[in-house]
Amino acid sequence: MTLRTTLLSIARHEDLNFLLTNRIPRRLATRFVGWLAQIRQPLVRDVSMWAWRLFSDLDLSDARKTRFDSLHDCFVRELKPGARPVDPDAGVMVSPCDAIVGAFGPIEGTRLFQVKGFPYRLEDLLGSAEAAERYRDGVFVTLRLTASMYHRFHAPHDGRVEAVTYMSGDTWNVNPIALKRIENLFCRNERAAIRLRLDATGEAVTLVAVAAILVASVRLRFLDIGLDLRQGGPRTIACDAPLAKGEEMGWFQHGSTIVMLAPRGYAPCAGIAEGRTIKAGQRLLTLPPRSTVAG
Repeated sequence: MTLRTTLLSIARHEDLNFLLTNRIPRRLATRFVGWLAQIRQPLVRDVSMWAWRLFSDLDLSDARKTRFDSLHDCFVRELKPGARPVDPDAGVMVSPCDAIVGAFGPIEGTRLFQVKGFPYRLEDLLGSAEAAERYRDGVFVTLRLTASMYHRFHAPHDGRVEAVTYMSGDTWNVNPIALKRIENLFCRNERAAIRLRLDATGEAVTLVAVAAILVASVRLRFLDIGLDLRQGGPRTIACDAPLAKGEEMGWFQHGSTIVMLAPRGYAPCAGIAEGRTIKAGQRLLTLPPRSTVAG
């Protein structure tokens, strides 16, 4: 058994994984890794990349470049042109990111689920009852980015970002083990709710970018500031940023989660299933039939 196989086996042991990733000073660890990842020194870069590869299945075959200045430079890597083709069907929203599909389905009133049997409230996730009402009896999909995945995320359809609400919080790990053990986890963690008004329907969908341990910040291309642990919250930033379907919105500094919310009438596309890996640009949600645009 190789060292890498042994380490992966240890990392996948539920109790030990939970202990290692959640019973440590999470915010301090997150700030430290954020600092370490930014160091542009070849030895530091090479050692940290080596350690990262031991614990993950890092694949750089579709990256625009394969030589990086720092660990952070690799985390936020861009892809080769055409590496993530965007489904052109105007009647569907596409996945904003590479991810593993988690819980998904109808929102029960304003209640949705981390995992089966673990509900939480939209009001707590979004920070207000008014924001939650937009998605009463709507639909949700949880998209989990692992540490080795491509970390940038993109517009699921043509529209305009009209507001970003930042909420400060903890940095619990958001892996399946923690989701089964920590109640209201997504509502406890640092997060940014990005409201996108769709051109096709005039309705708003929201992408909630949930940070996690070792995630130093979320960066949005249409804002001049980063959203990170050093800032207070909640606070709402008004925007007017037009985006085309598949256009880059921003990136995580490490793996994390996006909870996607849509109003009543939207539905998961055929083939969406819990545990399935999906790529940015692939079909995710169908728009209501009345809003489908020909061509």
